[in-house]
Amino acid sequence: MAKLVFEMNQSIDGYVDHDRMSPEPLFSHWVKRTQELSATVYGRTMYGLMRYWDEDQEGWGDEHRAFAEAWRKLPKWVVSRSLTEVGPNAVLVRDNVEAVIAGLKAEREGEITVAGPVLAHSLADSGLIDEYRLYTHPVVLGEGRPFFAGPRPPLRLAAHERIVGDVVRLTYVPA
Repeated sequence: MAKLVFEMNQSIDGYVDHDRMSPEPLFSHWVKRTQELSATVYGRTMYGLMRYWDEDQEGWGDEHRAFAEAWRKLPKWVVSRSLTEVGPNAVLVRDNVEAVIAGLKAEREGEITVAGPVLAHSLADSGLIDEYRLYTHPVVLGEGRPFFAGPRPPLRLAAHERIVGDVVRLTYVPA
């Protein structure tokens, strides 16, 4: 059975904003993480942002190409009622989201990540999130979309480690 993990970069004050906080310090880490994953579950917004990696871009370095290759190989489930199609190696989930994700966890091994705070919140309400990994950057944004889209579920700290420079990963499990 696979473990469902919600992990994202966040500011020290708890916001996730890809436009205002660069993933570059952790790029090597994210390449390796993506290569290790069994699958990813995206909400519509995060999937739209990640579609950037579907096509090679001018000026990419080796790490960018490595991430794109890993991302393209990764099986993806996209939760959306508004999309009518998804790209390569992706499955559109329009209905019965909790049952589909529970089935995905049961049939796969390893780790599956969920990308997007709103989707993660709904999956947490259904008891499907097994672990939260907060990659905290020493940046204060003061506003934006919070890592936790609703009330923070009861959590217990399971691990902490410095990843790169001043970025710390805090790992929590449901209490």
